[in-house]
Amino acid sequence: MADLQGRKVFKVFNQDFIVDERYTVTKELGQGAYGIVCAAVNNQTNEGVAIKKVTNVFSKKILAKRALREIKLLQHFRGHRNVSRAPPPPSVPHPGAIEGPNPRDAPSPCHGQLMECDLAAIIRSGQPLTDAHFQSFIYQILCGLKYIHSANVLHRDLKPGNLLVNADCELKICDFGLARGFSVDPEENAGYMTEYVATRWYRAPEIMLSFQSYTKAIDVWSVGCILAELLGGRPFFKGRDYVDQLNQILHILGTPNEETLSRIGSSRAQEYVRNLPYMAKKPFQTLFPTANPDALDLLDRMLAFDPSSRISVEAALQHPYLKIWHDETDEPDCPTTFNFDFEVVDDVGDMRKMILDEVYRFRQQVRTAPASGGAPGAGQQAGASQVPMPSGQQQWTSEDPRPQEYAGQMGGLEEELAGGLDRR
Repeated sequence: MADLQGRKVFKVFNQDFIVDERYTVTKELGQGAYGIVCAAVNNQTNEGVAIKKVTNVFSKKILAKRALREIKLLQHFRGHRNVSRAPPPPSVPHPGAIEGPNPRDAPSPCHGQLMECDLAAIIRSGQPLTDAHFQSFIYQILCGLKYIHSANVLHRDLKPGNLLVNADCELKICDFGLARGFSVDPEENAGYMTEYVATRWYRAPEIMLSFQSYTKAIDVWSVGCILAELLGGRPFFKGRDYVDQLNQILHILGTPNEETLSRIGSSRAQEYVRNLPYMAKKPFQTLFPTANPDALDLLDRMLAFDPSSRISVEAALQHPYLKIWHDETDEPDCPTTFNFDFEVVDDVGDMRKMILDEVYRFRQQVRTAPASGGAPGAGQQAGASQVPMPSGQQQWTSEDPRPQEYAGQMGGLEEELAGGLDRR
């Protein structure tokens, strides 16, 4: 094994987990296809942290690129209270392991603020939540999204599983591996239309129907799906496959008007929608009869089928449903836009070097300035009661299987609409 001076080894899910000697691993949290997560404590500060070991990060270009993208974005957004404070690794992979004969086997550990669970686990647990909880969560998502969008970044994969929550109702957006830049020039955005974007249940219709371009409204749609899931206790548009997802959206929102249909990029998709029987929009009041009317009004504006009619993040923050929390002076923009120039890098070795450079840059920053903890979260600001945490393994066990589609399983309209969306 590589030189372990200044580091310690723990067994986590039967794997060697190497961390800086300042940390003691206290609990296994979860594991998935791309890595394992554990809880640890900083022995010097007594701060609880979560440490993620991303395995095989250098085995494929796409995995290395996602890791690099996420580290850079988390660095850029570091300090905002509603974005995951997940700096680069507390223990850098040994240079010999990174640059040796089997560099693709080198793990990439990352640590961040320890949050009790994600929003998916809270919803799935059936724990009682109040309208005040819904307001707090949606407000914090929008605050984080305003900051992200102001840097000309689209998150593109907002869902309950990517929203970390603690018992004080503090919420943080995480998982920027699918994020991309946004330009006011539609031609610059058009290239992203053929890429995987957003888990299917939270995917905006303009992506599914290959609209001529898409905007920041795709993230607002996802927030609307999350609000509906909070109100109903389960995913709102839970399509079994690509076409079923589209049909479920149309079944609730009704047949779009001709002006909206004309902007669908695929003529075959236009034909498919036009050939469906006319469907009237279902009032949200009938779907959520006990919900706050203001919540339903905001939901209606977020889930507008036509992205040009969808409410903006800024307008949503000013909506009456969130008036208890809204404070324009406490909803900052990101001071600088994010530079996506690194996306042109195509060599795994170059990406590996850039990831290490980010680690060393982070370490230089924390030596000269303390990390910003940010202001109190929305839950604390409004005095919302604590959110009940799921017990035991419910906190981090995987959410409903992430829906994926593959061209080999498609046919006809589905294959044409999906294009290359889910091959990344």
